[in-house]
Amino acid sequence: MIAFSRVFLAAVLLFLATAAWSGDYKTGRNAYDIGDYATALTVWQPLAEAGDANGQFGLGLLYGNGFGVEMIDEQALLWYGKAAGQGHAAAQCNLAVMHLNGWGVPMNEEEAAKYYLMAAEQGITEAQIALGLILAADYSPLYNKEEAYKWLSVADRLGDLNAGPKREDLAARLSADEVIEADGMVSMWFESHGGLVASDDED
Repeated sequence: MIAFSRVFLAAVLLFLATAAWSGDYKTGRNAYDIGDYATALTVWQPLAEAGDANGQFGLGLLYGNGFGVEMIDEQALLWYGKAAGQGHAAAQCNLAVMHLNGWGVPMNEEEAAKYYLMAAEQGITEAQIALGLILAADYSPLYNKEEAYKWLSVADRLGDLNAGPKREDLAARLSADEVIEADGMVSMWFESHGGLVASDDED
């Protein structure tokens, strides 16, 4: 089973959220980055309550990690869920991690995979790798090694350096015909997601 620490989760998924920053959200993010969680909360709370997905995601981070507030998984799930419902990929990924680890909800791999898939379809390579590893586990009821190979390959082509070695390990368990089939699935995914390209700069 894949597990993540909360601090690692916060660091990775704050980066993922930057693509759609609003000015107000960025003010809260700047405060968050220097450990001024009280200011982050003051900025993000009204945004979240007004329906802003980034603000909702920010509250999820605070409650999910106990930064400036009491750690309350149920509140983290609530705010991540609101943001995820608006298509916020980082919130979707966080929900997946919480369901996978059983934080505030019963541990549920299928629910985790559902949210990972949502984020993966938006090009979030961390979600693609996590989903690939779930699908690659032969003990999982979701086991599908061709689909796992597809997601690891997609993440690799999008520039995630962690994906390639995992894909190669999995490839050793596939027949030549299965690899050809999975490669075709990768090509089809990129054809339907033409706006996504690998990036050499994550700053």
